[in-house]
Amino acid sequence: MNTFTDHPHRRYNPLAGEWVLVSPHRSKRPWQGQVEDAEVPDMPAHDPDCYLCAGNTRINGAKNPDYTHTYVFDNDFAALTEDAPAESFRDGLLMAEGESGICRVICFSPRHDLTLARMAVDDIARVVDAWVEQYLELGARPDIGYVQIFENRGAMMGCSNPHPHGQIWASRNLPNAAAKETETQHAYYDQHGTPLLMAYLDQERGLGERILFENDGFVVLVPYWAVWPFETMVLPKRHIRSMEEMEADERVQLAEALSKVTIRYDNLFATSFPYSMGFHQRPTDGEAHDEWVMHAHFYPPLLRSATVKKFMVGFELLGTPQRDLTPEQAADRLRGLSDTHYLAG
Repeated sequence: MNTFTDHPHRRYNPLAGEWVLVSPHRSKRPWQGQVEDAEVPDMPAHDPDCYLCAGNTRINGAKNPDYTHTYVFDNDFAALTEDAPAESFRDGLLMAEGESGICRVICFSPRHDLTLARMAVDDIARVVDAWVEQYLELGARPDIGYVQIFENRGAMMGCSNPHPHGQIWASRNLPNAAAKETETQHAYYDQHGTPLLMAYLDQERGLGERILFENDGFVVLVPYWAVWPFETMVLPKRHIRSMEEMEADERVQLAEALSKVTIRYDNLFATSFPYSMGFHQRPTDGEAHDEWVMHAHFYPPLLRSATVKKFMVGFELLGTPQRDLTPEQAADRLRGLSDTHYLAG
């Protein structure tokens, strides 16, 4: 491994079946970045013009209730609809087929000025409870094969509203990433008789160099094959295939893990850190899927400061993703940060 700390190499991602190019010689130590003033958000607790705030009217005329914790509603501009025709088209290499589904929005809090990083763990646990309820409700439908829970955080990730919220897209067919992870995990399970991600977590915990945080139920780590500069994963310590299998205390432990990683993100560059985060878990097609282990991916774009973004262009877009900062260096940076938010107190 010493050779790989100084020279170009590629690392294999067994979950995706893909490689990432690592070029540590271009950045032998983490670039400290320019010093910028800490961002102090200037947002009200309630914005009368926000279509997600409690009691406000949305663009379609529907009025939000005066919710006090979480609130879930069908997306007013859904990418998937229940009545999409089931027709298909085939003409040589040209193929298309109807894709039905349901898209929902989940408001994490009635407070317009909060983020997961600034919410109390107990309040994040209420979000986890809502995720579980949605997974169970949507996944029980015969026309739904997969439930994707995710959050786009920040304008840099295309989020059009700063109110703390996420989305749930439930589709008839498996999305590409879920289909790929099902295939790789199934192949490993068939060969070894144990889930791929449980074996991976055992190895990471034995090494310790990429682990940021752990409690009784979950581990937050920078994956060995990370593509984004400060990418992380959240993994359960026991074999949990999907959210509804968590015990009550594990839901709180997951909430704590989400709090710890998002606080560290904000503290890294003293800014409300942008990211795309989502949970991958077993499909809802009625099969057991014992190969599956529920996990969360955090894909944040920031590289050197609050305003310097990592772009996937050129060779990375046309060939293979590439990084200079090694996952071990990124883990060391994140691990060394306080788990108290920089705006606290």
